[in-house]
Amino acid sequence: MNRRRFLAATGAGAVMTTVAGCAGRGGDDDVFRIGHIAPTTDPMGIGSERSAEIAVDQIDEILDQEVELLTGDTEGEVDEAESDIETMIVEDNIDLLVGTFVTEVTQGNMDFVAQRDVPFIITGSADTETVVDYHGEDYETYKNIFRTGPINSSLQAESVVEYAEFLADEHGWTSFGLLRDDAAWTVPFGDEIPGLFEETDLSLDYETAADIETDDFSSYYDSFESEGVDVVLRIAAHANGANLVSTWQGEYDFAMEGIHVTSMSPEFWDQTNGACLYESTGQAGAGGVTEMSEGDETMSFVEAYQEEYGDEEPSMPMYMGFNTYDAINFYKEAVEDAGTADYDNDLDDIVDAMLSLTYDGTAGEISLYGEDGEYPHDVQEVRDEDGRIVNFPFTQWQEGGEVECVFPETYATADHQAPDWM
Repeated sequence: MNRRRFLAATGAGAVMTTVAGCAGRGGDDDVFRIGHIAPTTDPMGIGSERSAEIAVDQIDEILDQEVELLTGDTEGEVDEAESDIETMIVEDNIDLLVGTFVTEVTQGNMDFVAQRDVPFIITGSADTETVVDYHGEDYETYKNIFRTGPINSSLQAESVVEYAEFLADEHGWTSFGLLRDDAAWTVPFGDEIPGLFEETDLSLDYETAADIETDDFSSYYDSFESEGVDVVLRIAAHANGANLVSTWQGEYDFAMEGIHVTSMSPEFWDQTNGACLYESTGQAGAGGVTEMSEGDETMSFVEAYQEEYGDEEPSMPMYMGFNTYDAINFYKEAVEDAGTADYDNDLDDIVDAMLSLTYDGTAGEISLYGEDGEYPHDVQEVRDEDGRIVNFPFTQWQEGGEVECVFPETYATADHQAPDWM
């Protein structure tokens, strides 16, 4: 039976519970240890942690080693994550680290992880600079770090504009606005979306960044309305999600589309008393409402998750959960292809195996950019025959609190609906 250990809160800090026996590095004992790090008081982190548990339970063994999961709560803070990661690597000798949701937490711990050579797979944060500014500048130092999902912010920005073109085709909407969190992960959206719009027949007529501490969005919405936009593309993870939609619902004559992390929660409908109706968001895994694998991986995983946690919040894995589940399975296949998980001595073999692997995951096909790629060690985008990105689908809240995939057509479960007051 797999063993699981958790970081237990003790006062202001956290310590690892102990287990008798000698811990090894890179698979040199009888236990393969996976460290999971996320904000586990947040629905996104909870879904990811549970998904890691399911993956470990299903895998059972990696290279004939029993698999053990260790988990830590970052609380969304660099220092908290640093303490937990150091404990996992130095004291518990983990063989793999997965997770991180906040960009600043990811980047704030990359140097330490890189020094230790422990394979680290990012499954939550999406900032493009994580690979471009680190691997791109010093590949040898950071070659043990990967991202298997979601696609990075630059590719998400491209996908958002492709979605805007879809909305124009569906509803005749041609005037768009951009409202993003004033946060590091949204900078590529602000930098790249205006130029991407210039390549279309659409117009981006107003753009701004909102303070992540704001609870009042009316002044922002008033500005968009005065510009006469048809759609606000909001890019939000830290903002007060309930206020964001309740201020808009039925009051402003524009659609609310784009990316909204809080809205990805399956409980968001109840939390907002239905004020999220007609809102859409892009999210890896499409909220678990459509099959994204060539096999039946997506729905099989969703069923396993709901059987275990369907009566608890979050009742679905959420995007980080899909990515974490896939990351663990991806790594298992890679090290078995390499014939080793000994990162101390065989890191190059492990890296080569990961870069050579194409994996059919719950959130779609996973293959990684190589050393000389545009985004080294980042998950590659998957495109349809028209060149549109398909592994970042968009879902919409519809009548009765139903979540439907509306774009791309490859995975759509329903037509996109315009707000009935427009």
